[in-house]
Order: sequence, then C-alpha cells, then structure tokens
Amino acid sequence: MQRIASLDDIAAGLDALCRIDPRLEAVRGKAGEVPLRLSEPGFQSLASIIVSQQVSRASADAIFGRLVKLVDPLTPQAILAAGEGIFREAGLSRPKQRGLLAVAEAVAGGLDLDHLCTLDAGEAIAAMTAVPGIGPWTAECYLLFAAGHPDVFPARDVALQTAVGHALGIDPRPPEKMLIRLAESWSPWRGVASRLFWAYYRELKGRDAAPPVEIAKKA
Repeated sequence: MQRIASLDDIAAGLDALCRIDPRLEAVRGKAGEVPLRLSEPGFQSLASIIVSQQVSRASADAIFGRLVKLVDPLTPQAILAAGEGIFREAGLSRPKQRGLLAVAEAVAGGLDLDHLCTLDAGEAIAAMTAVPGIGPWTAECYLLFAAGHPDVFPARDVALQTAVGHALGIDPRPPEKMLIRLAESWSPWRGVASRLFWAYYRELKGRDAAPPVEIAKKA
C-alpha cells in the first residue's frame, strides 16, 4: 500500500485525479492549499476523531482541547479511570463518553491501533467498527489521517457531500450511496480526493470542516 506521507504524495495524487477526472482540475484550482493532515497512529488520534463526530470543527476543537487538559496524558488507562464529572466538564455527550470508554477498553484489551494502519482498508474498518462507538466514518477518518491510507473516502461526511455537490453541479447534494459510487472512479486516490474536497469546502464556506488532526507528524 502506497502511503500518503508527504505533500509530494498529495501533489502526485492530485495530478493523477485530474487525469482520471478532468472536472477535478477546476476543483483543484478553487480549493487552494490541500494539506497533508497526518497524525501519529494511536489512541489520542482516534479519540480526537470520536470527539469530532457530528459536531462542527470549532466545537470539536474546543471539546478536545478541554479533554486533553483534564486527562493528561490522554491514554486508555486514564480515560478508564476518569470519572463522569471530567467528561461533563470537557463537554462530551453521553454517546461520546460511552464511545471513548468502549475504545479505551478495547485498546487496553489488545486492539492494536498501530497494526490496523498496516492492513487493507476493508479489513481495518471491519475490525474497528466491531468496537461500540466506532462507526464507518470514524474508522475511515482514522485510516486517512493516522495511516495515510491512499484510497479511503468518507462518503457519509456531510461537508464532503456538500463540496462534491457544489463542485460538480449535483443538486441536491449527493447522498452517501451516490457519493460512494461516484468516488469509486477516483480510486486508487480517494484519500487525496477527500482532502481535495475538504479544502474546497473550506474555501466555499470559509471554515474548515475536516476532522481535527491533533498530533502532527515530524518532518
């Protein structure tokens, strides 16, 4: 598996996508900078994605910022030891509290988040979604940003649906199943396509909707 590990990889992927689908040349021109968005694999990266489920980027940043101050270091053991009061103070909803606890229990029990990054996407997503609190979107985003997987497209993401719909003139925005079918034509560079359309959404709406990446990789 070729990993998306540098801005050169992003550029190569964008060039390939524009050859595959010439419509994406205009999207690329309007999207501006397409960032790498790569994080260290592990519990903290996955926790940041869980926190960002179904909330705005600004809300996710605020909640996760409070959580890492209250639970430092943010490890599975520390989450399992944290009381409900800490979760409330951080601003975590009940479902996200349950999700973080379930993931912490799974990792403490042997779920290897580093090893998952080496697997085929389908195999990794199946293993992750077997854990309560990890749905397909969360697993896909983890593989995109922690594994640098080149061919994952989170079609359930509303910002991606909105961006693709606007960029390609699809009204109303394409729902999940339609977007999955559309994104298949961008394989094996769907991971770069997702970054492209999040960047397009940022320019379109004036705000970043991509899930936060909290632990930047060193150059």
